[in-house]
Amino acid sequence: MNNTLNQLAEVLEQRKQQPADKSYVASLYNKGLDTILKKIGEEATETVIAAKDGDKQQIIYETADLWFHCMVLLAQQDLHPDDVLNELQRRFGLSGLEEKSQRSN
Repeated sequence: MNNTLNQLAEVLEQRKQQPADKSYVASLYNKGLDTILKKIGEEATETVIAAKDGDKQQIIYETADLWFHCMVLLAQQDLHPDDVLNELQRRFGLSGLEEKSQRSN
């Protein structure tokens, strides 16, 4: 799975060099952070609706869209999926309450 994330991260980086009229991802980068965040919000809402409907295939489809747009955000912010995976790894062995108490905000 991590290989898929790395492959996608590489493609998303390459799209930074493409014209906005030639690539959906390039057009998102061109439109800026607010547009990317709006897409994440839309995809999160669609994921919630799919889950409420109980349609497993639609949950998978919408979650893929959500993850994709989150990956676009990471790339736009010059972050890599490994940054998120490392944070998740750090949390292993911590209870949810313990992890929350360690947050700085």
